[in-house]
Amino acid sequence: MAEPVLADPPARALWRGRRFATAWGAQTVSELGDRVSELALPLVAVTVLDESASRVALLTAVVWLPNLLALLVGTWVDRRPRPRMLLVNADLARAVVVLTVPLAAVLGGLTFAHLLAVALLLGAWSTLFRSAWQPFFVALVPRERYVEANGLFSATRSGSFIAGPALGGGLVQLLTAPYALVVDGLSFLASASLLRAADVPDRTPAPDDGSSLRRRLADGMRHVWRDPFLAPLLRCVSWINLFTFVVQALLVVFASRELGLSAGTIGLALGIGAAGGLLGAVVAGRFARRVGIGRTAVVGALLFTLPTVALPFAHGPELAKVAVLTAVEAVTGFGVMLFDVNVNAVMVASIPDAVRARVQGAFTTVNYGVRPLGAALGGLLAGLVGTGPALALGGGLAALAVLWLVGSPVLAVHGLEDVPDPDAAECE
Repeated sequence: MAEPVLADPPARALWRGRRFATAWGAQTVSELGDRVSELALPLVAVTVLDESASRVALLTAVVWLPNLLALLVGTWVDRRPRPRMLLVNADLARAVVVLTVPLAAVLGGLTFAHLLAVALLLGAWSTLFRSAWQPFFVALVPRERYVEANGLFSATRSGSFIAGPALGGGLVQLLTAPYALVVDGLSFLASASLLRAADVPDRTPAPDDGSSLRRRLADGMRHVWRDPFLAPLLRCVSWINLFTFVVQALLVVFASRELGLSAGTIGLALGIGAAGGLLGAVVAGRFARRVGIGRTAVVGALLFTLPTVALPFAHGPELAKVAVLTAVEAVTGFGVMLFDVNVNAVMVASIPDAVRARVQGAFTTVNYGVRPLGAALGGLLAGLVGTGPALALGGGLAALAVLWLVGSPVLAVHGLEDVPDPDAAECE
């Protein structure tokens, strides 16, 4: 009689592991604080300094400007054996930077130039954090569980979009915008403490081959442009970022000035709408298993971008305006999580570990580097056609990004087994 074939035991949930849970907790508190500052910082400019829409858009642009140096930062990170400590130091630095805003408010010295400096420094330290995150991530999570891990991280990010804006709006109304930023500073300190406790092993950097910095920079960019998976993803994601940042730079101004909503109401609408993002993060893996990672990314991109076209139609009583804002936020949040969870998994799986940070840096330099351009474009369009039409134009143009995936191998990816393991290929 043949022996029965026993099924493999189910994999232990990632969140049950102490290392992953600690890192996940760090990301959770940091994301919650970020949502508060994303609402509070532009509201400082709008409500305290009475700045114009174009100046608020400039503030958003400056936050993302340091990402133009992400390739240089990533090339440096590639030679560092302890990405976890880079994350800790970046969090501590960001806490100090953001806490200067309430301090300046107490001392009566808050200016727009100070806000620009804070935005620039936050962007610089965030660039280092993102460059070090992927080497940390691959030490934390097995390759076959990248989609699951990205889903968990994206779920808490989406959850922060539910609680964060409501919390931020309430704090702004209770304390005023500058003092609400104390919460973000404290979140960075908590994140640094948890990451310090996450017992993730150090990595072994690739041996020094004697190549110059210029050569390593060129290699990172060349890899991105030539890789059959990364190249179309870079074009698609960069296009989306360019035009969705037209929207992001103007959304708070539009809701505050054009719709006449209070800070608390804006935060509540964005928070309720963000439940769509949480749902998207939860179902992204399951959706991809049914229809494939590539097709899920396309569906997510369209849901992320097209609903923004409806924003200028938010007219009538306040309840109707809030309903439109909430619905748009819910659908776009659902779409961006379908897109991000799966695209990020393909990206991580495609990059050789020896050059991971520099290739990620090259990707970020282009992908995030267009964000300040998008924010600046948003300010320009708002001045030319008005804030509402600029929002609709940004969303409509962003949807065209899916054309970059047509005919690419990304569209044919069903599971990560369809993405060749670059490190396994090097070992053969």
